[in-house]
Amino acid sequence: MALGPVMLDLIGTKISDQERELLLHPQTGGVILFTRNFESIAQIRDLVDEIHQLREPRLLVAIDHEGGRVQRFRDGFTHIPPARNIGLIYNKDKAKGREFAKTCGWLMAAELRSVGIDFSFAPVLDIAHGLSGVIGDRAYHSNPEYVADLAHHFMAGMQKAGMEAVGKHYPGHGGVREDSHLALPVDERSLDEIRDQDLVPFERMIHFGLAGIMPAHVVYSRIDQQPAGFSAYWLNGVLRQELGFKGVIFSDDLSMVAAEVGGTYAERAHIALKAGCDMLLVCNHPEGAAEVLMALEGHEDTVSSVRLARMHGRKANGYADLRESEAWRLAQAAIAEHDDSPNLELNV
Repeated sequence: MALGPVMLDLIGTKISDQERELLLHPQTGGVILFTRNFESIAQIRDLVDEIHQLREPRLLVAIDHEGGRVQRFRDGFTHIPPARNIGLIYNKDKAKGREFAKTCGWLMAAELRSVGIDFSFAPVLDIAHGLSGVIGDRAYHSNPEYVADLAHHFMAGMQKAGMEAVGKHYPGHGGVREDSHLALPVDERSLDEIRDQDLVPFERMIHFGLAGIMPAHVVYSRIDQQPAGFSAYWLNGVLRQELGFKGVIFSDDLSMVAAEVGGTYAERAHIALKAGCDMLLVCNHPEGAAEVLMALEGHEDTVSSVRLARMHGRKANGYADLRESEAWRLAQAAIAEHDDSPNLELNV
């Protein structure tokens, strides 16, 4: 059974009978975890193992664990500083900033891989235009070349730990004030402005070997009337054909308010797949998830299945062995030296 195009969530710390049935559906390909799914290191390791053992090839297990405000697991996991902190270090000393970005990427990925999680939706490639509150300190910098440089080193750290990276939110969420979780943002800038600024980190990261990209639920009104995640222009025309991206395109959550422009959950799924998405996220809405799975009965895409297989995590140390390693201790010391941010989670 190949990996399907749908990524689902779970209600609690264990898999319910109803959830198990959905996870065994042929159109399911992965699970995204949230804070509510975590109780302890042993529990989350067992949960991930159980998910992986359900099917072959095993379902992908993902999480939003960027650092800063967006870090789902806390107890037993190092608090990774927000991207802006890394950018501030880079401003003072580029070499130190790059090394710290690599350290943060490695530590984040190594700790998640130690409990079996395949990948995190990171790093953020949005530009700090000073407009978006939902992006805010999740962006490395206002200079797109600096964003690309730091994200490249963060990804290198992730890959060293056995994890591929997913850049978001293509082609850039930083140029709008609205939060796409709560409204449909409209970016009225020209294509030339977006090319010169927001697209730069994505273009660079594709060249560096980025495995996954998540588009924004943002309408770029002077270019296309569909949000980027529903837009064949942005996904197929620019991302695939112009930029040459060969990796996985993950939709942002189809339950977000901005996605409602696509119609019913079934309609949103069909639009996103037709536009070019390989995997669709449906979170916090079990009825919507079931509707999408039913709507996609019989769907097959061999190319997407091959792309998705690349996202499986590679061999990594277990949790106890990781924490006894010199690399982990050195990374801890580097984080402790530089991190002075509050530990506040943003529920996105």
